[in-house]
Amino acid sequence: MYNSIVMVKQVPDTAHISGKVMKDDGTVNRAKLPAIFNNEDRVSLELALQIKEKHGGKVTAITMGPPRASDILRECLYMGADEVYLISDRKFAGADTLATSYVLSEAIKKIDNYDFVFAGRQAIDGDTAQVGPQTAEKLNIPQITYTEEIVELTKDKIKVKRKIDGGYEIVESVFPVLITVLKDVVKPRPFDAKRVMTYKSAKSLMELEKMTEGNSLLYIDKLVHEYEGRNLYIKTLTMDDLKLDSERCGIKGSPTKVHKVQSVVLGGGNQCKVEPTKEGLSNLIDQLMTDHIFG
Repeated sequence: MYNSIVMVKQVPDTAHISGKVMKDDGTVNRAKLPAIFNNEDRVSLELALQIKEKHGGKVTAITMGPPRASDILRECLYMGADEVYLISDRKFAGADTLATSYVLSEAIKKIDNYDFVFAGRQAIDGDTAQVGPQTAEKLNIPQITYTEEIVELTKDKIKVKRKIDGGYEIVESVFPVLITVLKDVVKPRPFDAKRVMTYKSAKSLMELEKMTEGNSLLYIDKLVHEYEGRNLYIKTLTMDDLKLDSERCGIKGSPTKVHKVQSVVLGGGNQCKVEPTKEGLSNLIDQLMTDHIFG
């Protein structure tokens, strides 16, 4: 049996940028962008679920984000995750990879009892590919990045095929190990209809607190107890729960500052028609060589 913790992220849909996407403090205005499940993280969840189905164990999905990030945790439950955690606190806002990996690593330490930590290679909103490796360093465990395939899994070790420039390499690791996954490793499964019906009403602490606003008949402690009893409570971890150093969280703990996001549109230049003849192709090759595109 192998227990897996999967780090997932709700990201802004960078393919559909609109409105003012940057705040004055240089952080992303996520409210102006539709939110989606980062695809490589979904793939890493699928890989963890396949290991569970073949060898047994438990799959726990965690995400760090605002209350609406609970949406992707429900999606994790729909796919087959056994347990989910929302790591959320206003003091986490504006975190770069250094601050994010600090919070995630402390959450993983608190959850404990894992053989694997899975994550997508990178998130589409940052494209840094740093959070996975930085989290492994803070956990002081081995890491395998750019995973293309799990070649062999035994009681004592895992053998993985990972992508490198110009080819691939086969590496081995003992447990626990953090693995980042490429987007084409496996195809994520669709949602299970029964699980959707079961978990569509799952709620985080923040969502339950919102339900009590303006309703004097609802009490947060009773709501949490009720949802826990029905296995519909999305466990929530705040800064206080994790006993974190506030100087290492959010903007305070983030040396990286984003000053500008710009949408680049490539415009077309002069166009010419190439006749599908030997002479036409010869002229095209001559022009490409003149422009130093060939030769």
